[in-house]
Amino acid sequence: MIGGISGYGNIPLSGYIYGKAEPEVIKNPGESTRVAPGRRSSPAECQTCKERKYQDGSDENVSFKSAQHISPEAAAARVRGHEQEHVANAYSKAAQKGGKVINASVSIHTAVCPECGRTYVSGGTTSTMIKYNNESNPYTQNKKANDAMGLVGQNIDLAG
Repeated sequence: MIGGISGYGNIPLSGYIYGKAEPEVIKNPGESTRVAPGRRSSPAECQTCKERKYQDGSDENVSFKSAQHISPEAAAARVRGHEQEHVANAYSKAAQKGGKVINASVSIHTAVCPECGRTYVSGGTTSTMIKYNNESNPYTQNKKANDAMGLVGQNIDLAG
């Protein structure tokens, strides 16, 4: 963060009155109070952002099973943490059933608020791929037998 100039600290300045700086009053630090063209409100006063709720739609035991509000500033970290719960569940499920997690990826989605124009985290998606060994499957047994026939005779010691 860039520091303040000549003793004003980090207070944003809105203008000068008779050579004196007048600090701007900000409701939520870091949020703009300006209304962008084509928008109904500023990010600091947006009712849609204040009432936005997040809820998980999966059948797993994770957070956000009931709708909860998250501030726009904290949404990215909370959604990433929530999606990480899904990844941890995949590793746990694979370990319990003798499988192996081949791939786990998390996508964080963003959108633009129609009221104030702020870009916000709108949710996330976790994709996991787990491989399970199924030794009793006849197709697996045939594949192993075919692989074994292809390996017979590949390592021959002719000098002996």
